[in-house]
Amino acid sequence: MPEETGLPLPDAGSLRRGNFVYCPVVPGRLEFAFEVRRSILRERPGVVAVELPVTLEAPWTRAAARLPEISLIFYQDEQGGEGDAVYVPIEPADPFTEAIRTAGEIGAQVVFCDPDAAPRPHLLDSYPDPYAVRHIGLAKYVEAYRVYPQERSPELARHAAGIAWKLQGTDPLEKVLVVVSLNLLDPVLDAMEEPQEQPSSRLRKESLELLNPHPESLGEILAEYPALQWRYENFRGLMTDADQVDRCHAQLAVFREAEHEYEANTGERIAHWQRRLLARYSRNLALAANELSAGIYDLTVAARAIVDDNYAWEVWEAASRYPPQRSVSDLPTVKISGDEVWINTRRIRLRRRLANPKQKLRPHGLKKRKKESTPGEWASQLNGEGICSYPPEDMVIEDYGRFLKKKGKSVLSEERTRVEPFTTSILDGIDMRETIRRWYERRIYVRQFQKVHGEVGAVVVIFDEDRDNRYTYLTTWLGENQNESDMAFYSTFPFDHLVGPGIGRAEYGGFLMTLPPRRMYDVWQDPDYQFAESKSERLLLAGLDYSIERHVVYVAARPPRSIFKTIAGRMGRTIIYIPIGQLSPLSLKKIRVVHVLDGYDKREIAKDYLW
Repeated sequence: MPEETGLPLPDAGSLRRGNFVYCPVVPGRLEFAFEVRRSILRERPGVVAVELPVTLEAPWTRAAARLPEISLIFYQDEQGGEGDAVYVPIEPADPFTEAIRTAGEIGAQVVFCDPDAAPRPHLLDSYPDPYAVRHIGLAKYVEAYRVYPQERSPELARHAAGIAWKLQGTDPLEKVLVVVSLNLLDPVLDAMEEPQEQPSSRLRKESLELLNPHPESLGEILAEYPALQWRYENFRGLMTDADQVDRCHAQLAVFREAEHEYEANTGERIAHWQRRLLARYSRNLALAANELSAGIYDLTVAARAIVDDNYAWEVWEAASRYPPQRSVSDLPTVKISGDEVWINTRRIRLRRRLANPKQKLRPHGLKKRKKESTPGEWASQLNGEGICSYPPEDMVIEDYGRFLKKKGKSVLSEERTRVEPFTTSILDGIDMRETIRRWYERRIYVRQFQKVHGEVGAVVVIFDEDRDNRYTYLTTWLGENQNESDMAFYSTFPFDHLVGPGIGRAEYGGFLMTLPPRRMYDVWQDPDYQFAESKSERLLLAGLDYSIERHVVYVAARPPRSIFKTIAGRMGRTIIYIPIGQLSPLSLKKIRVVHVLDGYDKREIAKDYLW
């Protein structure tokens, strides 16, 4: 059994060797800046040693003192060709910079322990995603990394020996906390086991300058995106509240801020299903890059893919926002791109579709949209004797219903496609996707479409399941001819938003369409659907009930509950689910608005008020 000494147990995330406490870090990552600050405040060392070149001590210390304003250290690259330069961003979420700042707060001596005697050997910087530290802890993260150590080389041994020599020269009576890169930890520990000689030479860095990066450059040049760094800067004094600097919280804040700007600039709104897809798609992009959380590039790509370029622009702007940075400073201000700081940068091209004022010009002599002469004039003309639809809108929504029926049948056809290796017949054609996917087999795959029996009858489209009861207008109306469907829908109350005398504008939450017309009872009062838990489920039950064809298309952000598959089977029906995210947002926007007319007489004047 271990002997009880009465001393406090060492922190599991650090390594202790005599008066040295080692704190391994991943450079430039927020989680390790948090761990470094917490370790220094807990250990209260007399000396904090950071694995940084001694030749950069003066500018780095000055840059740390300028925070929260971010600085750039610039110098000529001795290993590169003539004119090559190195830019080093000094950012608040970097663990080395955080070590310098926190050491100053507790009055500890700071030692730059890289003697800079030779160019730093090239080391693989492939680390497990640092976000894992938030969930498994620093000790397990470091342990998992050290299972597969870096390959050793003579250059690496000399570099580690130089760091060890500097550490061995620190005050032997003081506790020393060493902040060292994780990929250098084991070589430094080994070098510390024996006395080291002073390196014979020191590199010189020409044209060493401290610069102020322009605020517009921060999104490209920082290791962590600026909004995340500003969040860390705001909460670094509250180290007990680690959740406040969690990456997921920061990403959600970026999406929310971008959404507000997007709505203000374009008048468009982000739907709840788009928010869900944004989270899922950005997560998948991160996983594809062997990371657990998305960076600024992945967030922007996801925004463009799920919404549009305008929203992607707002996401980039929100993620790049860092309020303390100024374009005018006591240092020279420079605008630089990511290519000048990093290698293998990724690019994304955004084409903002801004409103063209010339396209908004109205033809000379065109009548202006009519307005109320006195407030309440249009509301006074409501009689409530009956309602009807606006025929041009009926044609648009009927066309879209036919499109959904075709799409639903194609989805069902794809689900019943059989793919097999080519033997004697190419069946219905070569399946190029499966052939390429399994090209290593050196075989051609063909596909066969099985016949789909039955047609699509009813169509149910759910924009919002309305858990908050925002859509209070529940209506069932009948088609007026053989080409118009019976409809049941829930929407906002149309006559709260009048656009003409007796003409109200509403927004669908969801609707049901079924042919032939003039068969539907009031869906919202029908006792057969009382067990439905939501308006969307009531519409789906009615769609299964009134459809005279075998298949019913259900468009929504998520599929219906599994019990509806059983109900449909007992009724001899099948539900074809189409995720709403697969449909064009522009087309959905066109059909989501409905105008309700207070009587058939309003159809004659509706064209003067509806555009």
